[in-house]
Amino acid sequence: MTKDEILKALSNVQEPDLGKDLVTLNMVKDIEIEGNYVSFTVVLTTPACPLKDMIKNACINAVKILVNKEATVNVKFTSNTTSKRKEGDAVLPNVRNIIAVISGKGGVGKSTVAANLALALSRGGAKVGLMDADIYGPSVPIMFGVRGERPMMQEVNGKGLIVPLERYGIKLLSIGLLVDEKSAVVWRGPMASSAIKQFVTEVLWGDLDYLVIDMPPGTGDIHLTLIQTVPVTGVVVVTTPQDVALADAKKGIAMFGQAQIKVPIIGLVENMSYFTPAELPENRYYIFGKEGGKRLAEEYDIPFLGQIPLVQSIREGGDIGIPVMVGDDAITKHAFEEFAAAAARSISMRNANMTATQVVEIVEEVGMMSKVGE
Repeated sequence: MTKDEILKALSNVQEPDLGKDLVTLNMVKDIEIEGNYVSFTVVLTTPACPLKDMIKNACINAVKILVNKEATVNVKFTSNTTSKRKEGDAVLPNVRNIIAVISGKGGVGKSTVAANLALALSRGGAKVGLMDADIYGPSVPIMFGVRGERPMMQEVNGKGLIVPLERYGIKLLSIGLLVDEKSAVVWRGPMASSAIKQFVTEVLWGDLDYLVIDMPPGTGDIHLTLIQTVPVTGVVVVTTPQDVALADAKKGIAMFGQAQIKVPIIGLVENMSYFTPAELPENRYYIFGKEGGKRLAEEYDIPFLGQIPLVQSIREGGDIGIPVMVGDDAITKHAFEEFAAAAARSISMRNANMTATQVVEIVEEVGMMSKVGE
């Protein structure tokens, strides 16, 4: 066996999402051959890649069929998370992907989805941060069991930066960690927007594959501030199957699809898709309707990232500071793992096929409501 023969064989193995072979994509490294033994490393586009086993089996079959049926093939994996962000960007230069999790309305479980997405990506081997940008209703401190804790400050190049807390392997920051939880955050839009800018520019996020941002519900000042401050890789839309939530989800999709904004939609995830009692894990009761999110994704031609069931353990875990992804509920954990895997794949395809997102410049128009009767 020779390296050229191995490369020729592996040129028949496709990367399922990117639609090209591993050799063309320069994903094969460090080929070593000794007799009938061959080993090489496949460089994945994300540590959270759900297709490792498929790629591994395809590589082994290619070598055995096209080169040497007696070969012992050792396929190793590493990752180089794809990014369209420019190296040396002034804002968050070491963050490869910035993912905003949005919803058209409150009460759809957006924060739960954002938290467990971050944890699932981290469990896949990625370096992940979670920013709670829901200024008026921060829930990250409760969900991660860090109520009452305060982040430290660290001086970097003469500038004081906030150091995020670390919990369950990810970095966390929330306005709820900086103010008394019994106090209401009574801020006008400019003050909330200023806080978001600080969370982006004055926090020591460090080297991250993904920064997941839990946005406030709706479409408002904070959303505009974020996309005007930093190039966002894309957004994940959270909805429930019911018509009221779907109608508001359409507004979120429409906002980021506008010509003057144009931030890619990574995909849509349907939360509270069905109720499964703990004592009847095979049963599904469609309390809020069935597959409304899937139909909405098809209507707007955006990726459908999965369905998250409505089960008691999700609520309990969020209340006691132990999210589902670090709990014991295997069924619900699997649902979040599949969702995160689909999101990681969609992000990789977005980075392979689309240009980099630019910081958005918006010219605001001021209009006046006409008087009744005029």
